[in-house]
Amino acid sequence: MTEETCTVQILVPGLKGEPGEKGPKGAPGRPGRVGPPGKIGIKGDMGDPGPRGPDGDPGAPCECTPIRKMIGEMDIVVAQLFSELKFIKNAVAGIKETDSKVYLLVKEEKRYTDAERHCQARGGHLAMPKDEAANTALAGYIAAEGLSRVYIGVHDLDVEGVFTYVDRSPMSTFSKWRKGEPNNAYDDEDCAEMVASGEWTDVACHPTMYFVCEFDKEAV
Repeated sequence: MTEETCTVQILVPGLKGEPGEKGPKGAPGRPGRVGPPGKIGIKGDMGDPGPRGPDGDPGAPCECTPIRKMIGEMDIVVAQLFSELKFIKNAVAGIKETDSKVYLLVKEEKRYTDAERHCQARGGHLAMPKDEAANTALAGYIAAEGLSRVYIGVHDLDVEGVFTYVDRSPMSTFSKWRKGEPNNAYDDEDCAEMVASGEWTDVACHPTMYFVCEFDKEAV
């Protein structure tokens, strides 16, 4: 048998050499995935205004004066209708009549002068009972409505102690003062009320209460 010689090479690490020169740039790789959107940035400054556009066609002329006048007249009519509706709503349903007069009890509390003005605006006056029949009719009207008192058209506002009706006619033939009345208590009673019994008492003119308007039957 021939003896063969086996040679084993043992590599021993040596020292690290110097880095070589940088090679050329390689070709770009494939695009990566799209990342998430970033935060909204700060609003930028407003840009310069653009040029003025062309003028539009002229509008049709407005005949406004007659329209405004018509609207104003309609407003007046509506206000009058509203006032009349309020009067009707606050007046007692139904009326009281005598041979020559129509009486309307108004359930709207007013001061004496305002109540008379209210009746005049509708062509009448506060009720002026000038005889027993008229006074009895009014008293029955008041009692039937469950009221205790109402203003009537009697006062001494012109001359203290001299009572007259609101139409300036004198009280020379009839009156229905309660015993001890008129007494001008506290020197402040210049107007008159009728109580449910039909008697009259003098009272101050500033309290508010219901009242009765009187109208000539031939004018209604």
